[in-house]
Amino acid sequence: MERVLLTGASLAVGAGLGASLCGFLSSAERRGGAERLGLLARVPVLPVPSVQASELTSPGECPSGSTAVMKYGFPSLANIKTRESYVTSYDPRTRTASWVIEQLNPASLSGPSDRKYCDFKEDDSVHLYHRSTNTDYRGSGFDRGHLAAAANHKWSQKAMEDTFYLSNVAPQNPHLNQNAWNNLEKLCRSLTKHYLNVYVCTGPLYLPRQEADGKLYVRYQVLGRNHVAVPTHFFKVVILERAGGAGVELRSYVLPNEPVDEKIPLERFLVPIETIERASGLLFVPNIMKRATSLQAIAAK
Repeated sequence: MERVLLTGASLAVGAGLGASLCGFLSSAERRGGAERLGLLARVPVLPVPSVQASELTSPGECPSGSTAVMKYGFPSLANIKTRESYVTSYDPRTRTASWVIEQLNPASLSGPSDRKYCDFKEDDSVHLYHRSTNTDYRGSGFDRGHLAAAANHKWSQKAMEDTFYLSNVAPQNPHLNQNAWNNLEKLCRSLTKHYLNVYVCTGPLYLPRQEADGKLYVRYQVLGRNHVAVPTHFFKVVILERAGGAGVELRSYVLPNEPVDEKIPLERFLVPIETIERASGLLFVPNIMKRATSLQAIAAK
């Protein structure tokens, strides 16, 4: 894996990497399968401009209960909601979250909570016009894929139940949800054995592809009467705090919302964080650099 050390407000920019994000996507769709997964690692690292992004400056400015999880700030500021176990930004147009952030450590991963007592439920804090329902998913062929994973919050039954709000769910290919994506969630949990704290930000992506006329289009399916958007891809950004104030590591993954061979190493899905920032409209690095003396970004070869 390639490791790029980031210090101060600037980024060490990788050189000699492949075509643009759009170019990657179009060639990937044409070639498909394993070749696309190989190309994913060669999306270019691009410089991030100095942007004043939101950060948590004091507990009083943060919704109750979210002070710790939002240590590295908000990737965006629209429609922020706070739950027992995570903080989210909801997108009423897609009927899914733009992002969900959770904090993992050994204490959050153990406890008395039991998934069998949890049911997927509408989020009544979202206007009726803009929320998804279980009926939207019924017979669709898609799983109700957790963004903040239920197994990350065994410390409290209420915390686990909060992960079953449909605002914390996006339509996910069943094979992906139950295999490669599940393995990525397990990896995030395993990292708590080696780092002081693990912050995980997860969300959907709607990426362009080149079609027969040579032009790029963003096309995605919608489900049910509420037109719940089916993401083309999912991202997961993992912020890892080393013990003793030794700095922060950053790992960022993108997986397509389609069957993925779980034998493919998860490292093949690592991408430069700038790729996710540009594709999602979110910002992570400026916030992290305000809170960390050094940042080591890990990307695939």
